Formats: sequence, structure tokens, C-alpha cells
Amino acid sequence: MLQLRQRWLVWAVLWCAITALGCVALARLELAQLRDSFETDARIAHRLLSQRVVQHDAVMATLALLQPAADASQPEQRLPSVYPQIIGVRRQDRDAVWPDERLRAAATLSRALRRPVLAEADLARGRYRLVLAADPTSYALQLDLRAVVPWSEWPTAPDTSPVRVTLEHEGQTFVLQPGHLREGGWRFEFHKHLAAESQPFEVFALRQVGWGELPWGWMLAWALLVAAVLVVWQALLRQRAERQRAEELLRLGQVGRLNTLGELAAGMAHELNQPLTAVLANTQAAGRLLNDDPPELASARAAMAQAVEQARRASEVVGRLRRVR
Repeated sequence: MLQLRQRWLVWAVLWCAITALGCVALARLELAQLRDSFETDARIAHRLLSQRVVQHDAVMATLALLQPAADASQPEQRLPSVYPQIIGVRRQDRDAVWPDERLRAAATLSRALRRPVLAEADLARGRYRLVLAADPTSYALQLDLRAVVPWSEWPTAPDTSPVRVTLEHEGQTFVLQPGHLREGGWRFEFHKHLAAESQPFEVFALRQVGWGELPWGWMLAWALLVAAVLVVWQALLRQRAERQRAEELLRLGQVGRLNTLGELAAGMAHELNQPLTAVLANTQAAGRLLNDDPPELASARAAMAQAVEQARRASEVVGRLRRVR
């Protein structure tokens, strides 16, 4: 009984070890797939946002290249109807001065860098302003961050996705996608600045994988499969052991029969040796008695009678051995 319990304990430990290793491998594979999916979606989001902010630079460069309309109709004011993310356009002629200090500082920096620069970022309201200083006219755009996002091409569902996506700049944060973050588990992060120097926002994506997202169904299936394999393996080992035991018993039986035959042969030799020896002695004696002159017929007959008796005794031994077989 103790040996049986020890054997079952060994099998249980083996099942636990194999199951644990398989479950860890399945969990790592699932986490790797979730990380790949997360990074792919985050890179797509970064690319889409970068395309939009680069587009803003192109719009401002186009405005700077165009000559102001002679009738002062300000056609740039029609830009919001073409680009929903542009909520306001301001122009400033060469001799005029920007009324806002931040716009003036940004215009000075833009003239020095010869590109658009960020004049103001109010991520709490989801607004920011760009300035491009040019001759003869400079321009300032006010943009809506939420409208900057091309939602029709967005890689995830904003309302249900577990990924949190934000734009960050100098300690300010604007939430593009709230995500559904869980406590504990595994944390995936993605950080990358947008592709326009004029809009130095950092895309930050966060994914929190909880324990409930692990492939528990596959883990259970693996545990059952391991248990089934071990049960079959144990049955095969038991069958093999029983077959070996039967073969061993068969060999022992054969050896026993050989030993029995040897004992029978030894007994038969012993049983036959005496009467045959007596037969030989009596026949030799009868021969000598018959060769005497005159021959002793009576003694010869007696010796022959004893020889016959011993021969009959040997025959009885052989018959008894046959009956025993």
C-alpha cells in the first residue's frame, strides 16, 4: 500500500510539473501576442497622428506661399470648412504686431527657424496654436486636438478598447482614448514623439493585461491532455510489467519442469541400476555355471530365475515412471 501511494505521488508531481510548464508557455505566448497587437495598434495611431500634424505644417507653408487677396476677402478663413481640426485662422501683415505675447514670441522663433512653431498648448481644453512667420503675411492656426484624430482610420474602438492613448506635452495630458485599465497583471507601454517638430507632442499608449485575459481555457485543456497522456502511459507501463512478470513465470515454470525431468531421470537411473546390475550378475553367473564340467544346471536355473525377477522389477520401474508422466 505504501509503495502504491508513493507511485501515485510521483505521477501527481510529474503531472503538476508538466502542466505548470505548459501553462507558463501558453501564458507567455498569449502575452507575446497581446504585446505585438498592442504595439502594432500604437504604431498605427502614432502614424495617423503624425500624418495629421505634418499636414498642418503643409497647410501653413501653403498659406505663406500664397499672396494675400487684393480684395482683403481673407480666403484662409475657409480652411475650417476643409479641415475640421482647424477652428481658427489669424493673419498678420508685415507691419502689424501680434496682440498676444505668446504669438509674438512664437513668431520670432518661427522666423529664426523658418518653420511653424508651437505658440500655445492648452491640453486641458484640447486646444493648441501654431504660428508661421513669413513675408508678407504671417499666420496662426488654432487647432482642436480631438478633431485632429482620424477616427475613421483609428486602429481600435475608442469606447471599448483596453488601450489608453494620450498626448503629452510639458506635463500636460490630453486623453484621446480612455481605455479600460485593470489592476495588477502585466503593463505594456509605448512612447513616441509625433513626426512634426512644430508640434512636439508625445504619443503615450498604455495597456494593462489582467489575470482574466490569460488563456485559461487552453490551460485547462492542456492539463486534461497531460492527465490523459499520463494515465495511458501508466497503463502501458503496467501492461508491460504484467507481461514481463508472465514471461518470468513462464521461464520459471520451464526451469521447474526441467528440474523435475532431471530429478525423474536421476530417480529412474537409480531405480533401474539395481535390477539391471542384478540381471547382469545373474546371467554371468548362469553362464559360468553352465560352462562347468559337469554343468550345475540347478544353480544355473536359479540364477536365470533371479535374472528374470530383476528384469520384471526393471519393467515395473519403467511402467511406474510412465504412469507418473
